[in-house]
Amino acid sequence: MGVGIEVSNLNAWYSTNHTLQDINLHIPANQATALIGPSGCGKSTFVRCINRMHETNPIAKVTGTVRIGDIDVYKDASPVEIRRRIGMVFQRPNPFPTMSIYDNVASGLRLNGFRNRRVLDEVVERSLIQAALFEEVKNDLKKKSGASLSGGQQQRLCIARALAVDPEVLLMDEPASALDPVSTAKIEDLIFQLKSQYTIVIVTHNMQQAARVAERTGFFLNGRLVEFDSTHKIFTNPGDKRTEDYITGRFG
Repeated sequence: MGVGIEVSNLNAWYSTNHTLQDINLHIPANQATALIGPSGCGKSTFVRCINRMHETNPIAKVTGTVRIGDIDVYKDASPVEIRRRIGMVFQRPNPFPTMSIYDNVASGLRLNGFRNRRVLDEVVERSLIQAALFEEVKNDLKKKSGASLSGGQQQRLCIARALAVDPEVLLMDEPASALDPVSTAKIEDLIFQLKSQYTIVIVTHNMQQAARVAERTGFFLNGRLVEFDSTHKIFTNPGDKRTEDYITGRFG
């Protein structure tokens, strides 16, 4: 099951650029939460702070607190453990090109020391089923590379790879922006199915997508969280004029 995310006084920098400023919010467990806002407003930096990917940049800095359930992300666990508990799916599919479909899904497990073939087989199949990909690739698991799949299939393969290590949170940074409408619909269907088991945070420029898949939505602008509320309220009766201006296309 997923866990809630509690963010308190989060600030982030790239060198002297103060990218995120005093972010405070609670992301509920087992729901999809969408983050919207214009390019460069801090959405992607925010999700990278949640699973400690922001700090992989040598000029990056983070202050504040991020809690996943009872765990303080920056104090109570190593980055490796945090990234196991918090999966990440990026804008462009990034399967390991020299690995088979099977080995792509199993890679995280093997990195964590799993060697039992029966267990690996079970987890790979389960993860591909969860990602709605198994029926399309079951005859080619060890014959074809992950890079041989279509763009939409590659993205679902990356989702399967993230699910294989049994995370509690799944971060999705514009997971459908590079995909065609049919593949996008499959990713959105997946989000509906997966949020009963995981807490999902999705960054999207597609406001219709946010309205379709998310229970709650946050609007970022210039590194600040302007508004965070139920998706219905954000899109029908926002509390801040800047949110309304963005949603109605007056800026951004």
